Amino acid sequence: MTIRDFPLDWCRHQFPALKRVVNGYPVAFFDGPGGSQVPQGVIDSVSHYLAHTNANRGGQYATAYESDELLESAHATVADFVGTSQAESIVFGANMTTLTFALSRAISKTWQAGDEIIVTRLDHDGNVTPWVLAARDACVTVKYVDFHREDCTLDLQDFTAKLTSRTKFVAVGCASNIVGTINPVEKLCQQAHEVGAQVFLDAVHYAPHALPDVTRWGCDWLACSAYKFFGPHVGILWGRPELLKSISPYKLRPVTESLPGRWMTGTQNFEGIAGTKGAVDYLTELGRQVGGPPDSRRGLLEAAYTAIGNYERQLAARLIEGLTAIPQLTVYGLTDLQRLNDRTPTVSFVHKSLPAIDLAAKLGQQGLFVGHGNFYALQVSEAFGLEPAGVVRVGLMHYNSDSEIDRLLAAIESL
Repeated sequence: MTIRDFPLDWCRHQFPALKRVVNGYPVAFFDGPGGSQVPQGVIDSVSHYLAHTNANRGGQYATAYESDELLESAHATVADFVGTSQAESIVFGANMTTLTFALSRAISKTWQAGDEIIVTRLDHDGNVTPWVLAARDACVTVKYVDFHREDCTLDLQDFTAKLTSRTKFVAVGCASNIVGTINPVEKLCQQAHEVGAQVFLDAVHYAPHALPDVTRWGCDWLACSAYKFFGPHVGILWGRPELLKSISPYKLRPVTESLPGRWMTGTQNFEGIAGTKGAVDYLTELGRQVGGPPDSRRGLLEAAYTAIGNYERQLAARLIEGLTAIPQLTVYGLTDLQRLNDRTPTVSFVHKSLPAIDLAAKLGQQGLFVGHGNFYALQVSEAFGLEPAGVVRVGLMHYNSDSEIDRLLAAIESL
């Protein structure tokens, strides 16, 4: 699919935020990795819930029945999204980090002194510190897998070397939120399982750009956040049902034994869950727009993400080629245009003389919204000596256009 073939006009029409103007400039949102914009369908889903279906679980009246039905549908919808038919394996929560802390506290009770866990130096801290703190409390050894500085890819030999018969748990990201590297998680899961370790995958940055597949990958746990893939601020945890049943969560009494309620604490953000379903519905409709199979939600999602991936790789090539041609910039991560399948369209760089915050502010005045800092990928930033300023991050989404990239490149060059 070429840039011309992708239904960009249809996609952009769904997002009301894209009509915004700042200082006379149309806004180009390059801050997607920090939180994507949302389509009108998601906004409508949230408002419709609050206006017409606002009730707590289990009530014996019309709005409660309607709310429960919608929430059950949301579990099934998100199950299709992550690649499973088991709706009861989907747990909703405040965000990925909160869910991960809750899981780490519970799962660490199954560890014993002398056990080992593995985390990586390429990950967002939300997939590092919860496990490190849990390991500390359980007197368990933490091993860190390094990454290659030349292209910011995970050091797979180092991963293999650190796996032992004592490894009980591996936490790894599907994709880096600061440099975009996509990790070979299916291979990592296979290796970890060979020594009897469980694998937790952070798919927060991956999910806006490629479709998660817990069945194919063979992981044991996966977490992501709806607000990164065009939804509201809701966290999602998937776990193997047998693990969700066997591990004891920290919960108020009475503790329900049914899934997924066993893992969902307090009253949930029901309108946000409705909006999360709306985000998957938007992606499903995109699948229809590109000719996906009409009788399969998963099939439509696969078609949508195939189109998104093809389109975004062309945008990424345009961006990387332009940034690497500017002498004042240092670009981190994979810049080989033959390896775009190994990265998301998230590109970080530093300017020779302008601090990241200043460059971001100058671009923002021209309606070019980019991120700056370390984005909680602290160990990557530290490895390159970039603290405390961090990097400028340009995160493309499928609602971005080639003309927006050209505007961005021209603005950076003019500085």
